[in-house]
Amino acid sequence: MKARTLILLIVLAAIAGFAALNWNAFMAPTTLSLGVADIQAPLGIVMLGLMSALIVFFLIFVLYLQTSVLFDTRHHARELRSNRELADQAEASRFTELRAVIDTGLKQQSEADLASRNALLARMDELDTSWKASLEQTELTLSASIGELEDRLDRTAGGVVLEQAR
Repeated sequence: MKARTLILLIVLAAIAGFAALNWNAFMAPTTLSLGVADIQAPLGIVMLGLMSALIVFFLIFVLYLQTSVLFDTRHHARELRSNRELADQAEASRFTELRAVIDTGLKQQSEADLASRNALLARMDELDTSWKASLEQTELTLSASIGELEDRLDRTAGGVVLEQAR
């Protein structure tokens, strides 16, 4: 139980106890002026009645406030839930867009990698062809040089053989 409720119950019990202890004084008739007329009535009972009416009025007021707060809370909870759903949808949309951007980027990167790979392979083929041509030319040059040397050796060896035969 909350402290405020406990204090309110203690105050109401104290008033009820005070009224019970002084019941004879509360029931003593007195002349009361209503402004236009005078009546004979017990002042204590009139004051207890007015206090009871005031308590009932405030209890109704408190119930009205609590009910309106409860309705406002439910309304705010519904709005919060709908806003949360909108935020979740927006977040899901952002994730979808991010995924599309990443997929597009990866696709472009893959295409760029493929293009650079093809360019590299073409360059390697070109170098291979160039290297083979250079190797062939070197081979032909070397063969020609070797053939020339063989011719010189044959001529020189033929001359030496002719000199030895003489």
